[in-house]
Amino acid sequence: MRKLYAALLFSFMAASSVISSPVYAKGAVPFISATDLDLIKLLPPPPANDSAQSKAELGEVLAMQVTRTPEMVARAEADATENIWRFADVMGPKFTAENLPKFAAFFARVTSTEGSVVDPSKDFWQRPRPYQASELVKPVVKMTASGSYPSGHASGGTLMGIVLANMVPEKRTEIMARAREYANNRIVGGVHYASDIEAGRIVGTLIAANLMTRDDFKTSFATAKAELRKQLALGPDTLSSK
Repeated sequence: MRKLYAALLFSFMAASSVISSPVYAKGAVPFISATDLDLIKLLPPPPANDSAQSKAELGEVLAMQVTRTPEMVARAEADATENIWRFADVMGPKFTAENLPKFAAFFARVTSTEGSVVDPSKDFWQRPRPYQASELVKPVVKMTASGSYPSGHASGGTLMGIVLANMVPEKRTEIMARAREYANNRIVGGVHYASDIEAGRIVGTLIAANLMTRDDFKTSFATAKAELRKQLALGPDTLSSK
């Protein structure tokens, strides 16, 4: 896994120098699009539908289906929402859109960026969802016709987690644990395979690495970070340089 991350990050650095025109998605202007970060070139293809790996992963989904608890189902249902406020259980009661308008606008762009980068690759590979592969799968979250690979929720959760942890490094461990749960809840929900989640985590990391090289992102990041740390009554960030 570490070797795959390293190889993909190296490929990303070689492929991410082109800046494209902005693409509009989810009501906010993304920082980058699939033109800047072509996942079709960076990711391996998903396992073949009839492969031993896909069959094993389907078995994992079905095993989860019979072992998930009502509490796990409730968390998966709640995490079907794609926004930064799912991290409120880590960040505390002051972590709201009403309290953080600049932060909210910034993360709307971050979330939009994930969709702009990931959706074309999902359309390209069109991996069937677990419930499309077997009628035995009974999802507990909203079903969609979009491709299963890579997971947009895992991409978005990882991306949001990395960016948020860079703002509040004091809570990095808790934030990234929450991001991992957010991604895994797509398996709990019955709508993704394990390899979709793994690819999504890689994608979220690649997007974060790309964004942190961009001046427009860094300017917006600094503004959002300052607002967040003030609202949460956090002192100067002594754990990171930004």
